[in-house]
Amino acid sequence: MYFQIRGIVLWPRDERFEPRKLKFKLGKVNVISGASRTGKSAVIPIIDYCLGSSTCSIPVNTIRKYCEWFGIVVATPRGEMLLARKEPGSQRSTEEMFLLEADVINKIPGRLTKNTTAGAVRRLLDDLANLSKLDFSGGEEAAGFEGRPSFRDLAAFTFQPQNVVANPDVLFFKTNTYEHREKLRKIFPYVLGAVTPALMAAQFELNRTRQILRRKERELKEAQNVSAQWIAELTAKFSEAQELGLVPSFEEEVSREQMIEHLEEIVTRTDVSLKVSMSTISSALLELESLEREEREVSRELTTLRHRLEEMNRMRVGVQQYDQALSLQRGRLQLSSWLGSHADHDADCPMCGSHTDSAKLKLRALSQRLGEVEVMAGGGKNLEVPAAFDRELQRVTAEVGTMTERLKSVQVRKRALTGRSKEAKEQQFSAKQTERFIGNVESSLKLHRRLGSDSELLEEVRLLKEAMQALERSLREQDVEARKNRALRIINGNAAKLLPDLDVENPGDPISLEINDLTIKVHGSDRDDYLSEIGSGSNWLSYHLAALLALHQFYLSQQHSPVPAFLVLDQPSQVYFPKRVGSRSDEVEEDPAFRDEDVEAIRKAFEVMGSVVLAEKGSLQLIVLDHAPGEVWGGIEGIVGLPEWRNGTKLVPVEWLVSGA
Repeated sequence: MYFQIRGIVLWPRDERFEPRKLKFKLGKVNVISGASRTGKSAVIPIIDYCLGSSTCSIPVNTIRKYCEWFGIVVATPRGEMLLARKEPGSQRSTEEMFLLEADVINKIPGRLTKNTTAGAVRRLLDDLANLSKLDFSGGEEAAGFEGRPSFRDLAAFTFQPQNVVANPDVLFFKTNTYEHREKLRKIFPYVLGAVTPALMAAQFELNRTRQILRRKERELKEAQNVSAQWIAELTAKFSEAQELGLVPSFEEEVSREQMIEHLEEIVTRTDVSLKVSMSTISSALLELESLEREEREVSRELTTLRHRLEEMNRMRVGVQQYDQALSLQRGRLQLSSWLGSHADHDADCPMCGSHTDSAKLKLRALSQRLGEVEVMAGGGKNLEVPAAFDRELQRVTAEVGTMTERLKSVQVRKRALTGRSKEAKEQQFSAKQTERFIGNVESSLKLHRRLGSDSELLEEVRLLKEAMQALERSLREQDVEARKNRALRIINGNAAKLLPDLDVENPGDPISLEINDLTIKVHGSDRDDYLSEIGSGSNWLSYHLAALLALHQFYLSQQHSPVPAFLVLDQPSQVYFPKRVGSRSDEVEEDPAFRDEDVEAIRKAFEVMGSVVLAEKGSLQLIVLDHAPGEVWGGIEGIVGLPEWRNGTKLVPVEWLVSGA
């Protein structure tokens, strides 16, 4: 996803001063170089805090003491956004945030007041990344590690702080904690494109179908248990009917089917009638009228929902067909760029090579007109259905199912009431004992018919099983594991191309990204070793760089990747120039001496970063925070440096500190 950092802004508590602004180049490797204790390591926590982190990790004392708000300006497909968050004071974080959106943000406000919350910003970033609204368990609500993917989960791929960038035990940001490690394992197939929003929607539909099927099967089982008891009592009921004189006596044994036939005849006979009062009939009619009114209302709602569901399905198909048509049209209209690329700069006429101004003007006009037609054909932008569409589609589908069940329930009650009302008018029974018997027989026969071969409940169970099997078959065809392995092979191949140019001990040994263990495995000639089993800080740094850059190369090759296209690395040169241990707290830390071989190793790392960024043609941005001065990384193509933070230049201006002393 195109999402890069255009700048960082700090607002002072002292209103006499203007905000402190750091500007970065998009699509480049931006280097902030400087001495120790100048605030370089606060850059990652500031960006992370402004992107909605749950806690504020910005260092206390100087930075948080003199700054009231922290902000970042980001470039997105929708334009630029200023995201600012207030310093939390004694709290771990604050929800107070400021949001400004524009095509280009040219002026930074001098003072800020809250106009949004961190929760709202997190939702905005989720929508910007077009993340699915469905969770991994198939439901719509968050369920721990099975919860829906969020923009915050993607921070693992955008930050390499000082304690991670060359760590043999931790490869990704914040995965030293159980919570973040488990969530990253869960979302990895999603960011690799193996699990798609469409697949998650199908999984949701499968789980919903399973739930309905289990409920229907329970209903069927309960009804069958009742049916088994009724069959055991059938003979006793038939004998009682004979005693009441409702069926004749038979000398031979009567089969179950014959008993049911005679009992059904009793129920439908009209030679006896039931005495019913006018009040009873009036009550039944009132109830019937109420049921008919409810049936009409439910039918109207169900018709509206079904119409909406059909329109949504047509919309999804239409967007796909329209996008395909635009792609075909754009492909046919590439003639403008082809003509321009084949024109000889030393000769004006592309056909004969003669020097004629008219040919040059006509070719330029033709290319311009064809370019305008290409823009009208879509400008290279792919259409896509918003992520919220899947959730709305599932909600409407669920409501259609609920309303269908409700309509069936009303119709069952209506049929039962109508049957009772007709019997009240047509039948009279002379004895209460006969009334109770026939009523019991009628109820039992209805249950028997319900459980017959043409039973509605049996048919519903059969259809649900077929639907579940079709969804399971569709999910198997997606073959998530195979898609995940294909993506990992591409990433491992990208990393293998970068390693020979880095300071690694065995650059020819292939590596594999182990997403279950969240580490790297090096496949040597004799044995395979995990990153934690390999020595040397230079190896750890090289594998970190290769893995993170290879991942971003893969994300940028995908049509719709949610991962932001930036990476911030803090102190990658520390493996060559570690901080001194045991110095007194009142000593000013000196920059380490740079040896030629170490300078060469660091420069190789910067050259790899520069080459990767240049190859992505502006789609990827790196920010590097380091002690190494410009002499180490200067002159490398693709790398730009900010003014060095030395001799009093720091993240927090010195005048802020002097005024607050």
